[in-house]
Amino acid sequence: MSNGTKASDELLTLPDHLREGLDILFVGLNPSQYSAEVGHYFANPRNRFWPAFNMSGLVGRPVTFDEDATLLDDGIGFTDVAKRPTPMGSGLRAADFREWAPVLKGKIVRFAPKLVCFHGLMAYKGYLQHGEGVKEQAQLGLQDRTIGASAVFVVPNPSPANAKYSLNDLAEWYGRLREASKR
Repeated sequence: MSNGTKASDELLTLPDHLREGLDILFVGLNPSQYSAEVGHYFANPRNRFWPAFNMSGLVGRPVTFDEDATLLDDGIGFTDVAKRPTPMGSGLRAADFREWAPVLKGKIVRFAPKLVCFHGLMAYKGYLQHGEGVKEQAQLGLQDRTIGASAVFVVPNPSPANAKYSLNDLAEWYGRLREASKR
């Protein structure tokens, strides 16, 4: 039995964890099929998000994937650029970004988190192209561009497929995110 939610013609996907007044909204590229089936963000045991998150000190206690929704109480939410699950991000099509990036923009403008954190440059650039209608260079870290009233920060994608960054590197980026969220 799956814990994911149905959307867009009965697509099994992850529920958004959103509310007004968030300090940080994490935006993934899209759910993995495994996470969608389990019903929690970054549920694949090989994904390095939760270990890096815990090392970074973003919250004062260790957290596991099945506690993702509870982080709303800490001012942290979750959503994705595209809601269609795939085994890997490379399985997304331009149509997925065209469908979902404007929806994401609406959520960000409506809920106005202090800081929006995209997981990976592919997620951010996909959003920019299809949510804002612009193609521009981007880098990791705090961006010059905002989305509505929300500042934007980009961290490396914690997927195990992104071997360029170690667990310690990821934790360092989440630490930088923590500092940016205090500004």
